[in-house]
Formats: sequence, C-alpha cells, structure tokens
Amino acid sequence: MGSTNYLIDSQVLLFALVNPRALSPKARRIISNMDASLFASAATAYELAYKFQRGKLPGFERVFVGYEHHVRRIAPSTINVTTEHSLTAAELDWDHGDPFDRLIAAQAPIEGATLITPDETMQRFEPLSTLW
Repeated sequence: MGSTNYLIDSQVLLFALVNPRALSPKARRIISNMDASLFASAATAYELAYKFQRGKLPGFERVFVGYEHHVRRIAPSTINVTTEHSLTAAELDWDHGDPFDRLIAAQAPIEGATLITPDETMQRFEPLSTLW
C-alpha cells in the first residue's frame, strides 16, 4: 500500500511557515511527518507573490527572502503547472471564480493528491479529496 500524496494550499503554506499553531492538529501532524509526501504548487508561489506585491500580505517579507528554501522545509516537492492543469481548471463545473483556487483544485486530483486546506468552499467541492 503506497503512501498518500498531499498538496498544501497557499493558506496552509503560510500557516506552516509563520504560524504553525494555526494549522489543524491533523494538518500539523501530516506536515511534521518526515515520511509524508508533501507538495506545494508552483501556482502558490505566484499567488503569494502576487498578493504580496499588491499589499495584501503585509509583514510577510521574510517569506519571500529565500522562498524556495522556506517552502522546501515544508513541502520538499513542487507540482508545476501544466497545460492539463490549466485546461482542467478552466473547465471545472464549479461556481468559484478564484483562479488560484481553481488551479489548485484541478492539480490535486490530476496528481493523485489530497488537498490540505482550511477553505470550506474547497472542502465542499465534490471531486476534491481534502483534509483539515
């Protein structure tokens, strides 16, 4: 029996980096498990940088200095954005307009990953396997 792959969403990555106590006990346990297969999306780097540049993440400068190093401590592997991810995100039968969420929601099932997210909208989206 293989191990489960986990994709962490942007909010979970920020929690893990700057406020681990904000993580649910289950999420914290999985993220701290050195044997867990944890992934971050390349889309998360774009989302966080985009929001930071627009002043929506004040005080997070330290996250962006050495971003790759910080992220690798939490999620050693990255899921790059592919054409399949992009087209699937655009075609999702989901009334949710956030393009970042749509892309991550497409990536998780394509890559066979459970999405770790506190976002209740994503948790209710039927094709996704989520945990919090």
